Amino acid sequence: MLSDLPNVSSAALQVPDASNLSGLRSVHRPRILLLYGSLRKVSYSRLLTQEAARLLEHFGAETRIYDPAGLPLPDGAPTDHPKVQELRELSLWSEGQVWTSPERHGAMSGVMKSQIDWIPLADGSIRPTQGRTLAVMQVSGGSQSFNAVNQMRVLGRWMRMITIPNQSSVAKAYQEFDEHGRMKPSAYYDRVVDVMEELVKFTLLTRDVSGYLTDRYSERKESAAELERRVKFKNAV
Repeated sequence: MLSDLPNVSSAALQVPDASNLSGLRSVHRPRILLLYGSLRKVSYSRLLTQEAARLLEHFGAETRIYDPAGLPLPDGAPTDHPKVQELRELSLWSEGQVWTSPERHGAMSGVMKSQIDWIPLADGSIRPTQGRTLAVMQVSGGSQSFNAVNQMRVLGRWMRMITIPNQSSVAKAYQEFDEHGRMKPSAYYDRVVDVMEELVKFTLLTRDVSGYLTDRYSERKESAAELERRVKFKNAV
């Protein structure tokens, strides 16, 4: 027991060590999963997602865009549903993610929320999103708003993701894309470039040390207590 920290479990307490943040680095391209939140034929969240994927590829990332069409409502189908399995496998594959939602009734869309709800907080001993980087973007039909990105930030924290500081909110999105579905030059487009550049940087910085960054005292303490109980039980037998 530490004399000045009487409530701390010394067996579980660790002093942060900078050496754990260095060492060998992965050489493969950063793996980024992109989710969008609309099923419309002309979906500006999808068009923005595709624009983001092009930028990410230019910045050296490998990208996958998940198509939410056919994904059942959360708890409306078993977890072995093909669309659910596809989403969960892509989440495990990813090292970073981009979530792009339209704002509807002042909130993120149900399509976007359903995708996030199908990704479990825990799958056995695996947390499918813990330590992965996250960028959030939204499109609006009217004036600029940040309701959807703010909600997605809350969800990212809940999913134990490393949400980057920058974000994008595209107002009057119907004016920001040309007839070919490409985003027009604008301050909004420049911000999307900023966000994708920052996401790749944060992913490169954290992907090899995400396990250390998300290692928690409370969980180490719980694991140590479980180990102690098992040892005591074994010795008592």
